[in-house]
Amino acid sequence: MEEGTGINTVLPNLGDKSRVLDVKPIRFLVPQFPDASNGPPFFCAPPNGPFPSGFSPFPPFSGPQGSQSTPGLNRHEFCSTAVPIRSFRAEPIDSNCQNVHKEKPSGSSSIKKKAKKRKVFEFAFTAPTDFNPGISLSERDNGNRELVENVLSRFDALRRKLSQMEDASQSHSGIIKHSVLKASNIMMSNGVRTNAVKRIGVVPGVEIGDIFFFRLELCLVGLHAQTMAGIDPMPMKGDLEGERVAVSIVSAGGYDDDVKDPDVLVYTGHGGNASGDKGASDQKLVRGNLALERSLHRANEVRVIRGFQDSAHQASKVYVYDGIYKVQESWMEKGKTGCNMFKYKLVRIPGQRGAFATWKMIQKWKECLSPRDGLILPDLTSGTESTPVSLVNEVDDEKGPAHFTYLSTIKYPKSFKLLQPSFCCSCCDVCQPGNSICTCFKKNGGYLPYTSYGNLVCRKPLIYECGSSCPCLQNCKNRVTQTGFKVHFEVFKTRDRGWGLRSWDPIRAGSFICEYAGEVVDNTDAKPDGGDVESNEYAFHTNRVYEPFKWNYEAEIVGEGSSNTSEDYDIPSPLVISSKNSGNVARFMNHSCSPNVFWQPVMYEYNNEVLLHIAFFAKRHIPPMTELTYDYGIPFSDEKESNNVDYGKKKCLCGSAKCRGCSRVNLMPFQAELTSYRKLETIYGMSFRSCSFACPRLCR
Repeated sequence: MEEGTGINTVLPNLGDKSRVLDVKPIRFLVPQFPDASNGPPFFCAPPNGPFPSGFSPFPPFSGPQGSQSTPGLNRHEFCSTAVPIRSFRAEPIDSNCQNVHKEKPSGSSSIKKKAKKRKVFEFAFTAPTDFNPGISLSERDNGNRELVENVLSRFDALRRKLSQMEDASQSHSGIIKHSVLKASNIMMSNGVRTNAVKRIGVVPGVEIGDIFFFRLELCLVGLHAQTMAGIDPMPMKGDLEGERVAVSIVSAGGYDDDVKDPDVLVYTGHGGNASGDKGASDQKLVRGNLALERSLHRANEVRVIRGFQDSAHQASKVYVYDGIYKVQESWMEKGKTGCNMFKYKLVRIPGQRGAFATWKMIQKWKECLSPRDGLILPDLTSGTESTPVSLVNEVDDEKGPAHFTYLSTIKYPKSFKLLQPSFCCSCCDVCQPGNSICTCFKKNGGYLPYTSYGNLVCRKPLIYECGSSCPCLQNCKNRVTQTGFKVHFEVFKTRDRGWGLRSWDPIRAGSFICEYAGEVVDNTDAKPDGGDVESNEYAFHTNRVYEPFKWNYEAEIVGEGSSNTSEDYDIPSPLVISSKNSGNVARFMNHSCSPNVFWQPVMYEYNNEVLLHIAFFAKRHIPPMTELTYDYGIPFSDEKESNNVDYGKKKCLCGSAKCRGCSRVNLMPFQAELTSYRKLETIYGMSFRSCSFACPRLCR
């Protein structure tokens, strides 16, 4: 080879493996081509020939002597041993974006036999070719509040559905769950995202205090583009050197950050942590660390997202957007491991609403380190609920709402009958997802209606839960609404809408809030609770006309065509529940035309009677200390009043940008529903008339 015999020339005795060749590294080799006067002309031939005289086949295409072609193939056809890339199976990715399957170490066959094979659950989804995300290119780059909420809602709906399907396949041992990664991949590949353009400072549509339960949610709305790294860098425009500055950071407990002061964050740089066989080391001024250092000198704004342990699920985290900070100082110090670590002091820009400060304050209340201002009663339920409900007034001197008896569930009169056949399962321990013989699952369409975390997957016409006759245990995953609420509620005095309800804890979309408890109004009662139903301020009506909305996952985005799950409720008979004299915390939830809570009919058997319950679920992620509201709906009028399509003379005070309750409510879009309700009047022999728009205590 050193003598330059030509690239197609083969050294003699190449098959002699005992011979050691003196071969230089390829970077030292200079291509040499034979000169016409010194050797044969330069010639290119297919790997399997034919070759002209004087040339030999190049290994590994050289075969045994006398065999110059592959049997069954034409001598002059190209034959390659290359395998198409699609023939190789892609390595699955775990939650940390790392390959799951590693290279197998060499060892005895007995060790290999003991190795467990990890399985990845694959969905038989067909990628849509003509899916319309409903988001324009400009909206994809620059969002708004409605778009941000839309993207997050669609992502979580898809994630819940994928999680439900994974739970149904958990009988496969060693399965790896990827519902979050798969949902985000489907969203990204179909263009369902917003704020894709990186920017410094405020992100359109994202508000301070917004909460996220997955890092990938931050990516979908453009708040923080890094799925794993805590520092998100961005190159400065017009900078010839391409210097990068930090535009956002996530402080989630991976490093020793100082988070004592709600307005100051001492952030630890990245790198240097011990991992696997690698010990701790000094951090280096590269990548994210260098970007933060440049942000210090350029004084650009940096978004800060803080992470906490989810109190409802210890293995999960919740992230809160804490607003805009600026890097004020940087230094290096010895960490707990004895290695050098970079420290960056970020100070919050004044005048922003509280976010992390609210979380710190609630933590002090829970640990009894600080008294709750305006506290009237530490537990409104007097021990009826497992979680106390505080009663607070920071507005005026009122000492509480009118007296009522606290009930934890609905109370039916003896004369009320739903005439529904009883049902129960035969599961011994708990109802397992994917159990095809479970009667309760069959009633729900073959799936458990909740995820393993207890979140509602889809709105359904009617949900069937396991009842008292089912042999399964009380911790069965199909008894979500029967175990009571799990968050710390607070009944508080609002400034203009009476008493309201909010939570000290963050609430994930699909989480069970509470049941609407009270006394069911008998059809034959003209004046329940000592008054007319029309004037009852604390009454829930299933027969009202509600603003339609879509909450379930999009079947088209996963190539299913159309979903078989309807979001229209199918209630056996209209139900009116009065909580005027007896009720629970649900009686304090106010109306909103843009609510964060919705109701879902749930049915289960109790004492050999199948009873209907009204359960409330979170419509989206709800930050702590955010008022919980639901849509009271629009009551329809009688025949005379319905001729006036502007019937409904009440003013709504919800304050929503989409408030539909000015001085009048247009009922024209709901004429079809009103007609169907009038038919029910004839069937059940009862009047469905009630107050004009919403509860008078809210809409005046």
